[in-house]
Amino acid sequence: MRKPIVLAAAVAASLFAAQAARAEPMASTSSSTTYHRVQVDGVGVFYREAGPKDAPTIVLLHGFPSSSREFDTLIPLLATHYHLIAPDFPGFGQSDAPPPSSYTYTFDHLAKTTDDLLETLKINNYTLYIHDYGAPVGFRIMLMHPERLHALITQNGNVYKDGLGPKWAKIAEYWANPKEHPEVVNAFLSFEATKGRHLAGTSHPERYNPDTWTDEYAHLSQPGQREIQSDLLYDYRTNVASYPKWQAWLRDHKPPTLVAWGANDPSFTAPGGEAFKRDLPDAEIHLLDAGHFAMDEKNDEIARLIRDFMAKHPG
Repeated sequence: MRKPIVLAAAVAASLFAAQAARAEPMASTSSSTTYHRVQVDGVGVFYREAGPKDAPTIVLLHGFPSSSREFDTLIPLLATHYHLIAPDFPGFGQSDAPPPSSYTYTFDHLAKTTDDLLETLKINNYTLYIHDYGAPVGFRIMLMHPERLHALITQNGNVYKDGLGPKWAKIAEYWANPKEHPEVVNAFLSFEATKGRHLAGTSHPERYNPDTWTDEYAHLSQPGQREIQSDLLYDYRTNVASYPKWQAWLRDHKPPTLVAWGANDPSFTAPGGEAFKRDLPDAEIHLLDAGHFAMDEKNDEIARLIRDFMAKHPG
């Protein structure tokens, strides 16, 4: 008679465990993320927020041509331990996109607006997660307020010439003579380029949601966007010119740094991620088998790297 009793006990334990698992809340975008809009620097800025406000804050700065939406799947994996703020830059996502006649589209200005948002939200100590355009915005904020930076996480947020892929040679021609190279802007804003920013370099295209690039391209096709984005592309030359200054800042301040780099990115290539080691010998560097939007296929891995990294640097 002992076998039936043991079996019954095992079944009961299994049912109890299953009920407990169902009762435990699961992290999800719908339950952990809230959506907000505030007026700062004369423009309406949209941002996502998640996690307990008394936890360490991570500010997520998005890339081109995306928005804070690129962090939708990452935020819930971090929000159980951290306070997350993810803004849309002016001209992107759900933030206002005033014409260049009323808002100057430079990276200096994007950084000022983003810094004003953090001031408005009274966030004065944070880790910065920088991706793509988020890097020049983030570095300007770091230089403005070095005392506020707790740590740095860069995911294809380039600050080294080593990381500039072949396409940047053509963009440099546009910087030299913008009126003579409209084809550079045409290519930069094209559907093919928008799709390629996600799929180029991946060996798992089936993991990528096509709604991502179709939505991004729809945004780029809106009235006024060509002027906005061409202004920012032209101003990007100031970022490359600032690389030596930013590298010197890293050497002087040595923030704890995590590099989680999509190694197959043709725009910001793997050497750009490895180059951080020159100025930050203690940086934690991971080259991932992914492309420019590494979270599209390495979201869980990046979340684990961030949580492990932040646990080593509790502050």
